[in-house]
Amino acid sequence: MNYPKIFYTLLLLLSMQACAQKKDQSDVEASKALSVQDSARIRTYTKEIDNAPLYSVKRQKYLDSVLLIVPTNAYAWQQKAMPLFKQKKYEIGMSYLDSAVKYDKTNHYLEYRAFIKCVFQKNYNAAIKDFDAAQKIKGNAYVMDHTYEFYKGLCYLQLNKFDTAKNLFKNCINQDRAKLGYKWVNTSSLFYLGICFFEEGNYKMAMDSFDESLVRYNNFTEAKYYKAICLESLGKRKEALVFVKEAEADCKVGYTIPETNTMYEIYPYQTNKYILQYYRERLEGVKNE
Repeated sequence: MNYPKIFYTLLLLLSMQACAQKKDQSDVEASKALSVQDSARIRTYTKEIDNAPLYSVKRQKYLDSVLLIVPTNAYAWQQKAMPLFKQKKYEIGMSYLDSAVKYDKTNHYLEYRAFIKCVFQKNYNAAIKDFDAAQKIKGNAYVMDHTYEFYKGLCYLQLNKFDTAKNLFKNCINQDRAKLGYKWVNTSSLFYLGICFFEEGNYKMAMDSFDESLVRYNNFTEAKYYKAICLESLGKRKEALVFVKEAEADCKVGYTIPETNTMYEIYPYQTNKYILQYYRERLEGVKNE
């Protein structure tokens, strides 16, 4: 009789039983070893998912097939959600993303959900709640190129809590200066700080922030547009016209807020060629409000 083998088997069974008692049912399901057949199926489905068009029903069905085998796979739930947000199907996408957050053990999808609620779904209070929860776990970490506090600043800005937003953007700028140096301060942080001053009617401080963002991004359409409005508000109509003409030219070429996801979503205070044309013509005296 092979006693070492029996002892090892019993020890393994006891260890598994002890671990199972400490885990909830979802963890137990996730820890189950896949059969050879199921592993082969998942490999096949994964290849099909990679080859299928991002927005296709076919891709969704292969993800469903993976989830039938491993229903606690957070990544598969997130992959079901992601293209739906890009199609502006927010409600159905969020139902899948909620499942990703539920089964994720790394809290990565909590911060991702917060980002989606802020930039895509525009559910700002809910986004702040998720960012606060993530921040308690990871501190002021980064998601999608920015810190949590940057996105919280956007949320508070969109909730018209300008002073709170302003302080958060100042924190972002100070953090960049301390870690990276003055030249590498994020352009969007500077722009949105300027927007906070703009909304408070502090046009000179707003223009200072817009100018700093333009040093880093000379074709920044929105910085020139809001600077033009500041100039007009200070009685400098001719100077305003110069900047709005530049903004209009930059916009026609495609320059806008320097965020990757502007290809899918309109960011706060993003403008367009029609708004710029109307404003220019009004300054020129062609249009009357």
